[in-house]
Order: sequence, then structure tokens, then C-alpha cells
Amino acid sequence: MLMHRVAVLALDGVTPLDLAIPAQIFNARPETPYEVTVCGLDSTVATTAGFSLVADGGLDQVRAADTVIVPGHEPLTRPPQDVLDVLAETRDRGRRVVSICTGAFTLAAAGVLDGLHATTHWQHIDELEHNFPAVRVDRDVLYVDEGDVLTSAGVCCGIDLCLHLVRRDLGAIVANRIARSLVAAPHRDGGQAQYVPAPVTMAGEASLSETRGWALHHLDEPLTLRVLARHAGVSPRTFMRRFAAETGTTPLQWLLSARLGKARELLETTSHSVDQVARDCGLGTADNLRLHFRRVLDTTPTAYRRTFTR
Repeated sequence: MLMHRVAVLALDGVTPLDLAIPAQIFNARPETPYEVTVCGLDSTVATTAGFSLVADGGLDQVRAADTVIVPGHEPLTRPPQDVLDVLAETRDRGRRVVSICTGAFTLAAAGVLDGLHATTHWQHIDELEHNFPAVRVDRDVLYVDEGDVLTSAGVCCGIDLCLHLVRRDLGAIVANRIARSLVAAPHRDGGQAQYVPAPVTMAGEASLSETRGWALHHLDEPLTLRVLARHAGVSPRTFMRRFAAETGTTPLQWLLSARLGKARELLETTSHSVDQVARDCGLGTADNLRLHFRRVLDTTPTAYRRTFTR
């Protein structure tokens, strides 16, 4: 595999967790072609946690990278002009430019997000929209994929975005393997709400995680709202309310994402026909599978198999 150089641009006031996410996910592994370098304007970079870190690279390594990732940072002041110039040049050369959390403010200041959809931490959405009217701000998403420009919402949404990038580059199998090593969810669709009003279980209510786990092993069966609610031991209305509170999405959207994820793994690891894959993942027919592949992934099952079969 050709080496893919990833530069994580750490500005002063970088959020340590935002930086650690891409550093961990794009860390070199036998099955991945990534080479990640933490870059800064100076060799020592201050963090929001009160300690400093050492950057191994500078702006020259950013210029040479295939993917540049800007983690969140505080305060949200305009970065130095040479940083903005490098990011604009990177985008102009067709390289991939990514932000995590408030790193979107730096991409916006560089003009990289002009005319594109983007997101950031929900607490700073209004500020991004006000300061950069040329950016089409998406409020209720985990991340936004605009091809070579991608942005994520707050902090842990960076995990979802970076795994999404691995999935785009190397396929679902490798992305899921990395997710398992991180004990992270293998896939959360970018269109889910980033701010879940009740992220923890309310007193007296059991989590629906057991039902979600059960559903993942029965994707080839007809899983209606009534079936899922019965498994959870609640009414359909209560199930809908609690499912949205726990996941930020609907049962139907979650099932579709899970079924497409299983279809991708089957296409990568088996020689089953497209019809068989459609049945095994619960999408019924090859035509239905093709429809969702085209709508969500902008490709066909056959083309996906050619790309990612190992």
C-alpha cells in the first residue's frame, strides 16, 4: 500500500483529547498505510490541560501531507497568517483537510469552508455561523463529509469522523477492527444529532443497548418498531422516545446504517452474490441494496467490492 501521510496541526491551546484521537486512529499498523506526524508552529505546543507537548514536525510537514487534521483549540482567535495560507494551499492542491471540534474555526478563517457545509461543537455553532456567513453550518450532526473537506462536532465526534475516514480509505473491516481496539462504536452515521438531550439513562430506566445488540445479530429478519419495543419490554412510543434520547437518531435510521455496515463487511469478506448480501443484511433485494449504496456511499455494491476486497 502507498504511504498516506497524516499531519495533525496542533495550535497553541490545543485540546489534548482532540489531538489524541487522530494520533491514535491513524497510528501505524500492519494493515494500514498511515504515517502520522504531530506538527506545530514551534517545537513546544501549549494545551488547554495545563501541560505542553512536543511537535515532531512543522509547516513543511503539513505542506507535504495527504491529510491535514486541525484539532480543537482555545481561545478561538484568528491563527497566524502562515497557518491559514498553508491550509488554503493544501485545499487548493486537492489534499484532504479535516477539523475536529473547534478546529473548524481555523479552516473557516482560511477560507477552506466557504460555500461548504460544516459543523463544530454545539456550544460554538452560533459563533461559527455569525463569524463566517459564507459557511453553511449544520447544527445537528456528528460530522460533515464534503469530499476533501470534513468537519466534526465536539470532541468524541472526532472518533466517528476519523473512523469514517479509515472506512473511506480502507473499508469497513479495517475501520471496525480499529474501533474494536479502541472499544468504540464501529460506526455512527454523520447525520445523527451531536447533542443528545439525555445522554445517560434516567433513574429507573434500563438502557436499550441490549436490544440494539440483539438487533445487530438479527439484521436479516424483519425488525419493525413493534418487534424492537417488544424485545425491550416497553411500548413502541416509549421505545421511540428512549431510543432517540440514547442514540440521537431514530430506530429506522439506526437499522439502515447497521444493515449497510453489515453489507459492506459481507462484500469485503465473502463471494456472496449481491442478492444474497442484500438478504443477509436485511435490505431484501439487490435493487434495494443498490439504491441505498448509491444514496449513502455514492457507489454500487459491485464497485465497492472491487475497491475493498482483500
